[in-house]
Amino acid sequence: MSPLSKVKMSPSEDKKVEKLLAMSVREVSRLEVMQRLKEKNLSQREAAKMVGVSVRQVRRIFKAYQEKGATGLVSQRRGRESNHQLDEAIRVQALDLLGSKYRGFGPTLACEKLVEVEGLKISKESVRKMMLVAGLWKARRARKIVTHQMRERRPCLGELVQIDGSPHDWFEGHAPGCVLLVFIDDATGKLLQLLFVESESFFSYCGAARAYFERYGKPVAFYSDKHGVFRVNQASGGQESGLTQFGRAMQELDIQIICANTPQAKGRVERANQTLQDRLVKEMRLRGISSLAAGNAYLPEFMADFNQRFGVPPISQHDAHRPLTAQDDLALILTWQESRILSKNLTVQFEKVIYQIQTKRSSYAMRQAQVTVCKDACGNISLLYKQKPLLYTVFQKQVRQAEIVDAKDVNRVLQNQRPAHKPAPDHPWRKYPIPNPASH
Repeated sequence: MSPLSKVKMSPSEDKKVEKLLAMSVREVSRLEVMQRLKEKNLSQREAAKMVGVSVRQVRRIFKAYQEKGATGLVSQRRGRESNHQLDEAIRVQALDLLGSKYRGFGPTLACEKLVEVEGLKISKESVRKMMLVAGLWKARRARKIVTHQMRERRPCLGELVQIDGSPHDWFEGHAPGCVLLVFIDDATGKLLQLLFVESESFFSYCGAARAYFERYGKPVAFYSDKHGVFRVNQASGGQESGLTQFGRAMQELDIQIICANTPQAKGRVERANQTLQDRLVKEMRLRGISSLAAGNAYLPEFMADFNQRFGVPPISQHDAHRPLTAQDDLALILTWQESRILSKNLTVQFEKVIYQIQTKRSSYAMRQAQVTVCKDACGNISLLYKQKPLLYTVFQKQVRQAEIVDAKDVNRVLQNQRPAHKPAPDHPWRKYPIPNPASH
């Protein structure tokens, strides 16, 4: 039974049926309450509770009902333009900017720029509607919701830092493809380190980690994927300790590495990558940044703005970062280190190069001694014996052989290969007669 069927109308009110049809459900409900209030079946206090307004407001509504009948309950604003509608000049200016300077931006980011940079007073919903009507943006189809087990944030800053590399066309074709290394805190959702690098490698992660350590200190643990930088994925990887070079370095710094089984397990950094691929690319476009060096110079400013917008306060005010000590020699720890045994001639081989130790002591004293070969990011080699450097000379360099390339670096290596030599147009090779296959 509809609400109208419950309302008892007087003959004069019967003539206003057409107007009643334009009433909202809320107004029809009020009409029933006012009718019962008129018949004194309700008190004003009971009527106020049923309508959801104050007693004083019920008196005003009932007075309008007594003077105009059901028409007095209809909103006087119906059919009129809103007092809060967007000014036409602002709408035209916003559309011009959305179609030119901020083309390709989503409604949220576009609204931020229109308000903060252009000084327009406009809401995100207004921007969204304008972009939909103008065909500048299409609403994404809602994805099928997949339920994953929730994990609470860690309580302290620096207790768990999620790290990942995000390959993307960050400079929109103006520079070679590169990777953005992302360090994000699990407790606060703040970016702690960003760095553009050519590829995900041991030295690139070490460079990003060193800058992070020098600024914040050492975290308790890193949370990563199963990339070969963090985890030995093959039993024949040549690592007797079961650690990668990055794992060995973090172990020396007393930082635990935890590898996630699925991308959803480290969803915080995965979602941050998606946000960065949208926001960071467009911010660099607005500033005309088109090189890796310029991008790295801008990243601190971007991180400060990102953390202010999206960072959340931690549950605990304790900072779990630990300061670097005198024993934490990052220049040495963050090097590629491998053990070698000295031959009878006091030589070791590393990366197709033979190094010979120079020492004043008797050669037999160091035969079969174990030394550590350390290589830094610049390719400089140092030999350590009992943690002390040794003098050496390069004895022999072997012929360049096939190199092992990680799966994620194949595209970069192929792009950097030297092109095949093409003979000149007047080369004698081009003057040889071309044999006719039919003559054979």
